[in-house]
Amino acid sequence: MTFNPDAEIRSDNVSASGGGGGGGGRFRLPGGGGRGGRGLQLGGGGGCLLLVIVIIYALMGNNPLDLLGGGGSGSPQQAPAAQGGPLEHCQTGADANEQDDCLVQATIESADSLWSQLAPESGFDFVEPTGQIFPGEVQTGCGAATADVGPFYCPADSTIYIDVNFFSSLSSQYGADGGQLAKMYVVAHEYGHHIQHLSGTMESADRSQTGPQSDQVRIELQADCYAGVWAHHAANTVDDDGNAMLEPLTDQDISSALSAASAVGDDHIQGEVAGGQVRPESWTHGSSEQRRSWFTTGYEQGTVASCDTFSADQV
Repeated sequence: MTFNPDAEIRSDNVSASGGGGGGGGRFRLPGGGGRGGRGLQLGGGGGCLLLVIVIIYALMGNNPLDLLGGGGSGSPQQAPAAQGGPLEHCQTGADANEQDDCLVQATIESADSLWSQLAPESGFDFVEPTGQIFPGEVQTGCGAATADVGPFYCPADSTIYIDVNFFSSLSSQYGADGGQLAKMYVVAHEYGHHIQHLSGTMESADRSQTGPQSDQVRIELQADCYAGVWAHHAANTVDDDGNAMLEPLTDQDISSALSAASAVGDDHIQGEVAGGQVRPESWTHGSSEQRRSWFTTGYEQGTVASCDTFSADQV
């Protein structure tokens, strides 16, 4: 999937931060000696890969608190999101096709177009999220975080945080195919957490348990399904001038998204990536098969109702 080269993707809601001196934007894999900062809080709806990365880190024999900033004294400090500058070089769909930070901005703009239409019929008031591109380290409404945690959504400031260097690791370390829709899937999943925040689902779920059928996993699978809903409608989303933002999807595009969903499955990460034992009772995001299945459900049906993972007997 590619963006319409003539689509306007400029945004007042997406910015880039300097990252607080965090290693020049290099994505540091677990075990790679990344700094922990003061720590991002896990409570309140962390994003796509936060808990998965912590699991890998622990399986490799490291202290997960090093990533979350819990190795020092005191509790994580709450901090406002760092304010950065706009992505002034991201003007058109052609820029999004060539530069990953512009791709993130354009995907958020496309999702804004879709969810502003779907929200009224789904029973919640729509408010656009903000997005922040950060290298290395960032201050958020949920506390401090490093790129080690991967892309995430912070409900305290309604912001999607992404270090775009993660996209190369998604393919080189986790096994996704590196296609454009694999990257957009990550952004659309985090946007799905924003929708859960707006609708109240994130706050009402019991996130104290883990395992394949837990509310924690159902939260993540619903965000995957919402990413699929976005993909279903993506070619019909428009910019402020009414121009289509994206070209129609191809079978190769869908395969690319599914490769990303498989790459971040708990079983794949615990076993093939970390080389450890697959422990379903510890799952927080779902297996590769679960994640593929729910993305496909959202993509094929294209409705919010189809993503009710909490009413399903088995996910």
